[in-house]
Amino acid sequence: MPDGQGQVANKADLLLIHANELVTIAGKGRQPVTGNALADPVIIKDGAMAVKDGLISAVGSTDDILRQYAPGADTVVVNALGKTVIPGFVDPHTHAVYAGSREAELAKKLSGVSYLDILKQGGGILSTVKATRAASAQELYRQSRARIRRMIAHGTTTVEIKSGYGLNDVDEMKQLQVANRLAQMEPINVVNTFMAAHAWPEEFRDNHEGYVRLIISMIPEVAALGTVRYCDVFFEEGVFDVAQSRRILQAAKICGLTPKVHADEINDLGGAALAAEIGAVSAEHLLKAGDDGLRKMAAGGTVAVLLPGTAFSLMTGAYARARDMIAMGVPVALATDCNPGSSPTESMPMVLNLAAFAMRMTPSEALIAATLNAAHAVGLADRVGSLEPGKQADFVVLDMPNHLHLFYHFGTNPVEKVFFKGAQVCHNVNIFGEESSC
Repeated sequence: MPDGQGQVANKADLLLIHANELVTIAGKGRQPVTGNALADPVIIKDGAMAVKDGLISAVGSTDDILRQYAPGADTVVVNALGKTVIPGFVDPHTHAVYAGSREAELAKKLSGVSYLDILKQGGGILSTVKATRAASAQELYRQSRARIRRMIAHGTTTVEIKSGYGLNDVDEMKQLQVANRLAQMEPINVVNTFMAAHAWPEEFRDNHEGYVRLIISMIPEVAALGTVRYCDVFFEEGVFDVAQSRRILQAAKICGLTPKVHADEINDLGGAALAAEIGAVSAEHLLKAGDDGLRKMAAGGTVAVLLPGTAFSLMTGAYARARDMIAMGVPVALATDCNPGSSPTESMPMVLNLAAFAMRMTPSEALIAATLNAAHAVGLADRVGSLEPGKQADFVVLDMPNHLHLFYHFGTNPVEKVFFKGAQVCHNVNIFGEESSC
């Protein structure tokens, strides 16, 4: 408001003005968004936002914000005329730190070889384990940084990264340390998850009990890092059974790590119910989850992290039942599952396209699932996932007149600019030759 000399008293480091749509997803409370509330992303026409010290100070119409704030000599002014502004995407399920690639497996999948059969043949996760173990920490960082930068270029400002391609104490720790370095060096929030329970390593192929004990013995050292928040387990046929998964996750809880569960991806083995029982923040995949497990997730507030890119890549024809989950009151989030075998993508916009076309999620539902609900799935909803005062100023300018185009116009990257903590960190190239600064 004006001071005694008629000057605007409030100062801002950045003013974003004249957004055709400012999609705030504000005022949703402290719990994940469910049911009918997913239909309202809270849009301000001719929207504006003031940012100070990396945090959002105010959100409103351009007229309202300019009445409260005036650009100073050092204020960055972003004119988003004709554009749509959304919260930065939160990608709550990735395996982005790894070495190598698995493009040769595509031909096998196209010929009908299943994911589990590829794994039995020594491919799949185990081939990535071999490459990741062989890579130096510097080489692993170099390859992973390229993926993180592609994520940022596609609008992601927060990412969860799981370990699980080391499958021993030395190389699991190497993955976690690389993820920590990415958090320090790149303009993105990183949430670390320990997932040594991702597959049976070759050296423990006939000694599963020995590997479960090794994982449990690693947990205190992992927790002592102070940078790992979660422990995840691949609960599936041929991998970790219910008893093994429960032992690992209970050990993690004792050391202060919150459980997550890869659940019911290929078979309904009760993974959704286990996630709810053990107090997991999220259950992830859920292509085959049954109604009983989903009801338990709804009752406990466990977030369903859905990965349509994985279903697309595996070509099973089955996607998670997003519509049923929403009807049941399950909080739904979306993620890329960025990994070298079953979802080699860094693009959250593509995930939103698949959520709409393959899972019949509406644009509002999918956008909230990829921002605020995804933030709940990684424990950061108090900081990111919506555009409201006090939150971190992580936002994306889309070269689109409204958020519906994000779903309607597929196959391109709609992101024009990305801001992290109020600073522009990416400006994508367009057909007029603007130079990229990603």
